[in-house]
This record gives sequence, structure tokens and C-alpha cells, in this order.
Amino acid sequence: MVKMKRDKVKNNTFLPISKNDMLARGWDEVDFVYVSGDAYVDHPSFGASIITRVLEHEGFKVGFISQPDWKNNEAFKVFGKPRLAFFVSSGNIDSMVAHYTVAKKKRSSDAYSPGGKFGLRPDRAVIVYCQKIREIFGDVPIIIGGLEASLRRFAHYDYWDDKIRPSILFDSGADLISFGMGEKQTAQIAHRLNNGENIKDLTDIKGTCYAVPVENTPYKGVECPSYENVLKSKKEYAISCRIQQDEQDHIRGKSIKQRHGKMMLVQNEPMEPLTTEELDEIYALPYVRTYHPSYEKDGGVPGILEVEFSITHNRGCFGGCNFCSIAFHQGRYVTCRSKDSIINEAKMLTTLDGFKGYIHDVGGPTANFRRTSCDVQLKKGLCKGKKCLAPEPCPALVSTHKEYLDILREIRKIPKVKKVFIRSGIRYDYLLCDKNDEFFKELVKYHVSGQLKVAPEHCSAAVLDKMGKPHIKAYKEFSKKYFNYTKSIGKEQYLVPYLMSSHPGATLKDAVELAEFIKSEKLHPEQVQDFYPTPGTISTAMYYTELDPYTLEKVYVAKTPHDKALQRALMQYFNPKNYDLVYEALIKAGRRDLIGTTPKCLIKPKNNLPNINQQTRGKYAKKGKKPAQKRRK
Repeated sequence: MVKMKRDKVKNNTFLPISKNDMLARGWDEVDFVYVSGDAYVDHPSFGASIITRVLEHEGFKVGFISQPDWKNNEAFKVFGKPRLAFFVSSGNIDSMVAHYTVAKKKRSSDAYSPGGKFGLRPDRAVIVYCQKIREIFGDVPIIIGGLEASLRRFAHYDYWDDKIRPSILFDSGADLISFGMGEKQTAQIAHRLNNGENIKDLTDIKGTCYAVPVENTPYKGVECPSYENVLKSKKEYAISCRIQQDEQDHIRGKSIKQRHGKMMLVQNEPMEPLTTEELDEIYALPYVRTYHPSYEKDGGVPGILEVEFSITHNRGCFGGCNFCSIAFHQGRYVTCRSKDSIINEAKMLTTLDGFKGYIHDVGGPTANFRRTSCDVQLKKGLCKGKKCLAPEPCPALVSTHKEYLDILREIRKIPKVKKVFIRSGIRYDYLLCDKNDEFFKELVKYHVSGQLKVAPEHCSAAVLDKMGKPHIKAYKEFSKKYFNYTKSIGKEQYLVPYLMSSHPGATLKDAVELAEFIKSEKLHPEQVQDFYPTPGTISTAMYYTELDPYTLEKVYVAKTPHDKALQRALMQYFNPKNYDLVYEALIKAGRRDLIGTTPKCLIKPKNNLPNINQQTRGKYAKKGKKPAQKRRK
């Protein structure tokens, strides 16, 4: 990538969204059209914004179509046929997750749409958009990317259909998938198309997937079970997922092939991560850093609020939680921006309209990762089938927060900066590995806004092993130190632990153990999150197959709405509305000892209960309120 001049940041303008915008720039046509399922927000937290700015920076004319009406052909003809290709993405998140709760109920809003309005993108947006583009423009090259395409690049379990779907490359009719962080492959694709190469000949670009007839399958790489085989066998599906996960390393990872009938899906080796210099360049591109002014009448785009005054300092996460798709999409290899780049962005934030002195986050996938987990991986890649932090930290792990702390200290010194918070979450177990407590102390003193969010997720060792998370002793140790440091500076601050119900491996007895933990820690979770099976994770493979992909051992999975409700109710055992479910769960789990009036009990016996309706009425009687009805997620 070409070195850019940073003075461009001062002259930010949105990319064309209409033919008039295009003509105003003196263009007769665009080289590329980018179609997004999100509203147009030109901010480096939005993948569509980064990719389009990269294309612009490489010298190409780019038009942007956001949330086109998929029932209207004219919505896709804004710029006519692009000279080179369409890029298509569903947006920052999977369109099905954007539309449906874990209970498969339709959501009422969409944070990435103008005014939070729901319904401005279709289900499976990438597929719908590509099919419409094919219908209108014929054999125009189509490249798909972003989270939805990246995580669905192989035959995958689709929770919403409750079935195996083929690679999204075949469902969409696209030519290429750009998976993972797409800057380098995007630039290569663009230049090679511009040089006259046919899209069908671009089969050697790292970080991409393509399809060829089986007889033309390249010899290199490994082959995982075919689409047809994973349809028939859950064991084959588990094996397929394991192979796919194990080869997502840019140093030791091999290309992967998967047969779909007479065609072969080929995933090339992952693209190497951007260097620090390249990341600095990417984040210095001339983003407007807000939503397009055409959305002003709708009140803007809610999705910008959390990130508007936040800074991304790293990419990748070697945490490797099994329920998280980052390892499959961004990768486990951590890369970071330079200190100067981050400080320059922080200074720039202070000049923006609406800045009130608060930088909400200096983070990324895991905020306190500023280096690779060990030095061995620099030459050999990350270990196959092993985790850096779970169930115990690897002996080779290097834990340091020195550079991260230096950056935070410098940001705190910037005029107009009142507070710098860390919202994207830290790995507390990694923090505990750092024997220097300077960062821990300053985290508590300067970077917590009343409460710090962390993610132990569960307390049962058996469940945590299936999650790929550290055992609960790490959280307890962290919690003790956190409150000791908080007390020492005379502040009243809290920990907000994220907890998950119904993860594969979590039995009813495990759920009871979690309820006991919640009580012993004096926690009162207001919201409870069920495990959500999304494409591209080991946990989703476990959910579908009821097998551990790495051992092929049987895994218990709570799948029925009632079984899930029992586990969820236990996490809020204190809510009178959950009494019957909690009672049933304790009986089924053989834990009658937790029904009684002693301090250890979760609920009282039925004959000792007060009138729940009367109790509820009394709670709200003074203000004349009725209990709020919370929508189940």
C-alpha cells in the first residue's frame, strides 16, 4: 500500500451515494460500487468505510449504495454498471443477528439503520443483494466480504433455518469471498482487475475463497468433509469445523478445500495481518467520522454513538473463546497501531463537534492486548488446537501492559481530555499474569466509569472448558484485587460480570452451580444472555452436533425453549416471576436443599411464600407504576 499524506484528514468528504454526487466529481462512471446492508457511516469502526477508503486511496473511483430496496431494481442502478466490480457486505454484523433474538423473535430496531428503524435490509442480505445484482447486470464481477460472508465461507450450520447451508459463495452467486480483515486482498483484487485480469483467474490471492470444477482442484492444501457429507453426518461436520479452525493461521495455515457437488470451494491461506505501519496508514485515511447527512432527518444512525469518540488500537485476539467468531474472522494474531498514531487520533477527536472531554474507549477485540501472546508464534504461528490462556495460561505467555499504559497516560495529558475509559473489555486472566500491577492500579483509578465489565461467562469448570475460558478462580482473584484497589483510592466502583446460559456443555446442575455463584457474589444480573449459535465458532459446531470437535466426545446441549428457560431463570432466581421455573429446575437437578429459608437457599418453600402479586403491587404502589415488561432475548 502506498504511503499516504496525513493532511488529507482535514478535507474529509463522503463518497458519492448518487449519480449527481458522481457527476459533481466530474466522473462519468465509477470503478467500483460498494453495496452495504448498513447505513452509510464513514467511521473506521465500520468495515465498509475502511474498505471503500482503501479503494479510494489506491486511486479508484468508488460509489456507495447503502441499504438498497432489494425489491426495486432501480436501487441498484444508482451508478449504472461499475467499470470493474461490485463489492457487497451485509454490514457490521450478520443480518440474521441484526434481525432476530436468540429466541428467533424479530427485533424492534436496528442500530445500524437511520433512526434505528427495523427492516431496511433483507434477511441474509449478502445473498439477496448479489442475486439482485446478477439479475440486473449479468456477469459483472462480485466480491463479497464482511462478517456475514467471512463466517459463512464454508458449509455451515444456520441456526435460523436449523439446517446446514452451503458456502455463501454458491448461495450468492458471487465470484470471490474476501475473508478476515480485507484491506490487502481488496487492494490486490482492485489492481489486478484494473490491469485487465478476469475475475475467474484471481485464484492465488491470500485471504480469498473461490470455486472451481472439481477436476480443476489445486493439489495443495487440505480437504475437509464435503457439503454432502456434513449434511449426512454430524461427526463429519464436527471434523470439518475443526480443520477449518485449525488452519486459520497466516504462518502455518494451509489452503482448505471443500467439495460442493461438482464444484470445489477453495480457501486460500489467510492473508498476513497488516503491519503497525500499515495499520497506522489505514486509520489515518480521511474518514468523515460520522453518518451521512442524508440521515439527519431521521435522527442519525444509533450505531455511531458507542464508537464516535473511541479509538481502535489493536486487531486480533489470542483469547480464543469458543463462542466468539473473532478467531475465525480477524484471527488470533495480535497486531497494533503505533503510539504516535493513537495519540494523533486522540488529539483529533478533541477537535470534533460534540466532543465533551470523554474518550469512551481505547480498545479493540481485547483492549489490553498490545503484543503477540509469545515470541514462538512469530516464526511458527499459533499452536494448533491449543489456547494461550485456558484452562491455564501457557508457560510461554508474555504478559505486559507497559506500552498500553504509556499510551493511556499520554492521552490523559492531552488538553480537553477529561477522562479516558476502557469499554471494549479486558482479559482479567491476562492482566493477572502481569506481575507489575501499575496498569491494574491505574485502570481502577482512571479508566473505569463506575463499573468495569468483564466476562467470566460461567463458574462451572466443565462448562468453562467447553467455552475455552479460564476457570472461575481467576475471576475471584481478579475481583478481590479490583475491590482492594478500589477501596484504597476511596471510590465506590463495581464489577459487571457477563454471564451466559445454555452454552453447550451446561447441564441443569451446572446452571444451579452458577445460580449459587451469583448469590455468593451478591450479583443481580438485570439481563441474561442465552448462548447464540452464530456461524464460524466451535461452540456453534458443538450446539449442532452435540459433539466436541476436538475430542468427538458427546456434549450435552440445552435446545428446547423450556430447557433454556430453566437455565435462564436460575440466573435470576431472585425474580418472583421466575419462582416456578427455578423450583422446577431445582427439583429436576436434585437440589431440594436450595429450597428453604437458610442463607444458602435460592428460594423459599411454596408454603412460606408471600403473595407474589401483592408483593409486586407494593413495590410499585407509591409511584403508581406497573412492572415493566422486558422483552426476552
